Amino acid sequence: MEELSTLEARRLALARAGLLQPERTSLPRTARGGGPSARRAAQAVIRRFGYLQLDAIAVAGARTHGIVLLSRLAGLDPDLPERLLAPGEPLFEYWAHEACWIPLELYPLFSFRRREFRRHPWWGDVLGEHPEVARSVAARIEGEGPQRSLDLTVGHPRLARHVVKQVTAALWLEGTLAVRERRAFQRIFDLTERVIPDEARQRSVEPDEALRRLLLCALQGHGWATRGTLAATWRLKNRAREIDAALAALAEEGEIVPCLLAADGGQAMTGWVRPADLELARALAGARPRRDGGVLLSPFDPLLWDRNRVRRLFGFDQVLEIYKPESERLWGYYCLPVLAGERLVARLDLRAERGVDRLRVLALHWEGEPGTADRAAVDSALERYGSALGLDVVR
Repeated sequence: MEELSTLEARRLALARAGLLQPERTSLPRTARGGGPSARRAAQAVIRRFGYLQLDAIAVAGARTHGIVLLSRLAGLDPDLPERLLAPGEPLFEYWAHEACWIPLELYPLFSFRRREFRRHPWWGDVLGEHPEVARSVAARIEGEGPQRSLDLTVGHPRLARHVVKQVTAALWLEGTLAVRERRAFQRIFDLTERVIPDEARQRSVEPDEALRRLLLCALQGHGWATRGTLAATWRLKNRAREIDAALAALAEEGEIVPCLLAADGGQAMTGWVRPADLELARALAGARPRRDGGVLLSPFDPLLWDRNRVRRLFGFDQVLEIYKPESERLWGYYCLPVLAGERLVARLDLRAERGVDRLRVLALHWEGEPGTADRAAVDSALERYGSALGLDVVR
């Protein structure tokens, strides 16, 4: 079995995440403005991972999908991430590990999920229990055009509105409706045939092939990853046997190889890596670490959402405290980790004050005793982020 050190796996993860030098990532590093070339650059980043996670929280001046793109694309119009999903663009919104924007070419791979979600994963058989509401929602959208779920509740008694919202969401998950775009981060639903091109909507992919392609896509974004991380990328629960078969098939085809992550004082872990990425990891082992300043990362960044992986590769405990009462928070409401070279050196709790064009630092927490380079990295990360949003940093 092949073997990687923690350093090699960490640098490989950064390279695949687009957070090393451009020649190591094969991703664009700039995206001037918000025109077609900037859209293409943003879509290239999304295509690398296969998803861009969404979240409504904008307290730090941008939502997570904006922060992910701003951390990688210098010069990007900060309003562009909010407009990426639009009619004619090569993205669709669906459920990956969370609600995400996903490259349109992956739409056929989720047919198994649309079938499974005919019964809602949380609410049960809402479509079977409320068939008249389902028909009414689809008919209204067909006749009146795209609608917010809030629009669809108009005219219903207050106690029935939550049923309309649940039915609308269920129709989206099972494929009758699609998200056409978002306005002020609110989903605009339309009939799927008016959103998803026929070529993607009508193409059939067998479940075993879909699983192989999704696992390979996840590995493309991670570099090295365990089976658990690959499954969690697409929230593939209760499929251990199918996942093992898919990984074995990919290995037999030469697409991936099993690879041990060295112990480095802990327990060795078995994972998977693509052959080309194994070569890249070897090359990165002898490379000089990046020293071009720091960068702020979203707490939902593709590099960070798997807490166990972050702890293993970076020695960093990625904690999200937005659901904790203020008195129980250790770090802050919405902390953004700071990447300096290949280390996560600090976390910043920020609040944007749009009325006065300020970005206020509520708290700065260091990982260990900071050196001069660490302080400079935090300063440059703050300056870069504030400048991208047009906000003055106040500390």
